Amino acid sequence: MGATRDRHGRGRRGPVAWPALPLMLTRSEQFDGHVVDALRRYRPTLGRLWDHVEVAVEEVPPGDPAPWEDGPAVARLFPAEGGLPHRIVVYRRPVESLAARQDDLVAVLDLLMAQHVAAILGVDVEDIDPELG
Repeated sequence: MGATRDRHGRGRRGPVAWPALPLMLTRSEQFDGHVVDALRRYRPTLGRLWDHVEVAVEEVPPGDPAPWEDGPAVARLFPAEGGLPHRIVVYRRPVESLAARQDDLVAVLDLLMAQHVAAILGVDVEDIDPELG
């Protein structure tokens, strides 16, 4: 038998789907895409501040909730300071636990991004997106 055949005489098996297909995206990669889409929705609102906002996704919060947080943190905003940009950190597992379906996940992420964009700009969520307020 040649090196290109397995012991059953078949050739090497290829992937089930090509990498460009959604089937090949992990749940984590799909979640990251939803976060980016939610933030892009508010790009016109942020204007020049868009370049001074970083977004990160982590699996879970690093510790217990802060005293002012109700329950586990789903996302946190770290305001710009000392030359660092505004940083929004979204915690995947808590957000997924809030969303029963994929449509709910998108809605939860839209609301989180609207809240944090409003906090960056110092305005109410209704000013950012009247539908969410």
